[in-house]
Amino acid sequence: MASSCQNLITALKDCLMHSDCVVKQGNLPSDCLKYHVDELPEDCQSLRKATFECKRGMLDMRKRFRGNIIGSQFEYTPAPVERSATPAPPSPENLPSK
Repeated sequence: MASSCQNLITALKDCLMHSDCVVKQGNLPSDCLKYHVDELPEDCQSLRKATFECKRGMLDMRKRFRGNIIGSQFEYTPAPVERSATPAPPSPENLPSK
């Protein structure tokens, strides 16, 4: 039961490590969670709330019999990074011959 929130915690860590707060601004993930919550992407904010609800559910006596369903089967996949629209250099086969 203690590890029922582990998937959410791992997903939150991954989301924080890919966020602009950590990557571009150079803050620690813990600082982003404490002081820069409004700057985090919606995914990270949702994972933060779900992690809180999962940990709270671990203390709920009613959930001890039913099980803590929040976060028991969750996996985070970061959004794909968009490539820039710069064209690729022409290959030697496509160059006109002199």
